[in-house]
Amino acid sequence: MQEIPVFNPASPEGKAISDLFLAVLVICGVILAMISGLVAYSLVRSRARPGAGEPRQVFGNRRLEVIWTVVPFLVLVWIFALTVQAMRISDPAAVQSPDLTVIGHQWWWEIRYAKSGVVTANEIHIPFGERWLVRLESADVIHDFWAPQLARKMDIIPGVTNHIWLQADKPGSYLGACAEYCGAEHAWMRFLVIAEPPGEFAAWATHQAQSAPAPATGPQERGRQLFVQMTCVNCHPIRGVATLVDAAPDLTHLASRRTLGAGVLQNTPAELTRWLKNPQAIKPDCKMPNLNLTDAQVHDLVSFFESLQ
Repeated sequence: MQEIPVFNPASPEGKAISDLFLAVLVICGVILAMISGLVAYSLVRSRARPGAGEPRQVFGNRRLEVIWTVVPFLVLVWIFALTVQAMRISDPAAVQSPDLTVIGHQWWWEIRYAKSGVVTANEIHIPFGERWLVRLESADVIHDFWAPQLARKMDIIPGVTNHIWLQADKPGSYLGACAEYCGAEHAWMRFLVIAEPPGEFAAWATHQAQSAPAPATGPQERGRQLFVQMTCVNCHPIRGVATLVDAAPDLTHLASRRTLGAGVLQNTPAELTRWLKNPQAIKPDCKMPNLNLTDAQVHDLVSFFESLQ
């Protein structure tokens, strides 16, 4: 059975939100049971009986009125206190410097690490057990960043900067998505948060900061030349090859990622071939056009991209 993220939090922030949800669910369940029980009791107790006249009318009951006013008020105060506690745990102070910046695009995620300068796409690597401050920005329309097991939902609004805490208590991969409708391919604007031991994260960051390796074979070299000569270079940066623009995902270490197109495909040579042949057939209305590549061109580009480990 697939686990429901909200019932399986993997961070203090996620647990605070899950605990609040469950507490409110229980409170509402108790209220529903009480009201349903009172309605059922009243139906039985006050039902019409053969030969009985109209029941005695009661005009006002101060004690009962005080109870049904005070008790709901106290319940609301209780829920408010639980909400404030969850907000205190899950919301960061705005004065701190962010550890990384996540920028929402139609329809992919740009990730920038403050200390290392690493730039990647659709995969957020963090060391587990550490709490990171994430700065959220939008490059176009309203998006919403949500990793259900790790952090609260947060809108990303053009021209406005928001922050969240991001933390994982144990190693693993945690699925996230845009939770605010942002256009045709909103459903395929997903990301992964990959929490790993600090040593593995440091090694990953060091490797990601390096430039793309030089082509080692003929097809790789031809693929590199195609990338530079065609319109690919006008959108996608590759460190050491093309770094003038960042209109589309950075491809410096494309082959090290798990997915393509913000989760629409698994990152394998076969799926990459499908994507290059006609991305519009896989993710309609995405910003990458169908370049009408020949089979030979696709083969060379796949060889080059697969070398970008």
